[in-house]
Amino acid sequence: MLNIIIFGPPGAGKGTQSDKLIEKYKLVHLSTGDIFRANIKGATELGMLAKSYMDKGQLVPDEVTIKMLEAEVNKHSNPVGFIFDGFPRTKSQAIALDNFLKQKATSISVVLGLEVEEEELKKRLLLRGKDSGRADDQNPDVIQRRIEVYKNETFPVKEHYAAQQKYSGINGIGTIEQIFNALCIAIDAVK
Repeated sequence: MLNIIIFGPPGAGKGTQSDKLIEKYKLVHLSTGDIFRANIKGATELGMLAKSYMDKGQLVPDEVTIKMLEAEVNKHSNPVGFIFDGFPRTKSQAIALDNFLKQKATSISVVLGLEVEEEELKKRLLLRGKDSGRADDQNPDVIQRRIEVYKNETFPVKEHYAAQQKYSGINGIGTIEQIFNALCIAIDAVK
């Protein structure tokens, strides 16, 4: 089974590249944002629990996020593999994901880290905010906070998978096709 984590700071191009990888490798896309929205909209027990935290402006605890993700994975019988988008965001989530996949007799195949300099990220996010109307991408202070959260909370995930020799850093600067080709080379090396 091919299990990929697409990793990188806000604005690195994870969503754009995920769509292309899903199509090429026939992977199941697991986006925690999409899973949260579906569970809340469907008023599932886990969705309502997550909503109770979100309504208070709190982060949804790891165990709730992981249970939602596990339920989503378990909906698929005999998948080619999964692409995890927006998860794990912390080292504790990475450890929980590793343990869950081990129970399913599989593991993460590769972590694809889109590496982009901070100034480029800021430019991309402001441009995306202008084009998409996303409020969180229009405010330079919010963008800076998101980048800082990534550095402080999410970046340790890179070290976790690098220690397992599963992290592959990919230059996130270039055309969409150049970056996609680099991602495919990294994936094909572990298939």
